[in-house]
Amino acid sequence: MRTVFLGTSDFAAALLRDLAAGPHRPALVLTRPDRPAGRGRKLSSPPVAVSARELGLELAQPDSVNEDAARELIAAVHPRAVIVCAFGALIKEPLLAEHELLNVHPSLLPRWRGAAPIERAIMAGDERTGVSIMRVTAGLDSGPVCLAGEEPIGAQDTYGSLSARLQRLGGGLLVDALDRLAGGERLLFAEQDDATATYAEKIAAPDRLLDPAHPAAELERVVRALSPHIGARLVLPDGSFLRVRRAERAEPGTPSGGGLYSSDGRLLLGCSPGALELLEVQPPGGRPMDAASYLRGHAG
Repeated sequence: MRTVFLGTSDFAAALLRDLAAGPHRPALVLTRPDRPAGRGRKLSSPPVAVSARELGLELAQPDSVNEDAARELIAAVHPRAVIVCAFGALIKEPLLAEHELLNVHPSLLPRWRGAAPIERAIMAGDERTGVSIMRVTAGLDSGPVCLAGEEPIGAQDTYGSLSARLQRLGGGLLVDALDRLAGGERLLFAEQDDATATYAEKIAAPDRLLDPAHPAAELERVVRALSPHIGARLVLPDGSFLRVRRAERAEPGTPSGGGLYSSDGRLLLGCSPGALELLEVQPPGGRPMDAASYLRGHAG
């Protein structure tokens, strides 16, 4: 069945690779334009663009998917479905009405609509999440849902481990939906309950900060939610940031409060309440290292 794929992120790129290996291989991929990235601010392609080139798929990177030229590219393919996953830009009329647009969203809608559903689910301490296949509408992830699957969130799950499982779950649900369409079946959609919706705002700088005034349990979830792609960080006395890549709650009885300190070769953050043991960190301008290595180089 002829499809078009719209996506940008690593999560979307993984879904694209799975889709391209099956019977619904996209005839066209659209993603965002290249952007400056990194310290050198060199132009960098979105993950979906990189994957599309590697897979030999036709690729376009319009300034706006809603512009006439982009809509004409999509229409020329005559797709049975247009798949959207972590595209990062609003899709508007008349494009919304011109095709069947199916969005692969990694949450159990209406919980965690928005840009960072996986991170927010871990941060909130949710015991489960999932993937929803929904129709794209003018609202933010508010369209009706046709398929959904659940995935438990483990106590040790990071963004990396959970997103990998959600990608596989989403890929299976998407293929199921496309197989039904290809077989002439009509997808059945159920409207979301807007009254129970929650929103997963994009991760901003304050969300990354490990504030010792907060409970250790909360900060441990922040570290896991932002690992390995964004990274939590701690403000050092000189105003620089120590990136925290792995951490766990210290055992009961470990001193709380007082900020960053060392004890018996361990690097600890006294919180309120509890303490967080920092297992792997990355100092400013340095490489990632375990806590013992950091302490050897930063005895003060």
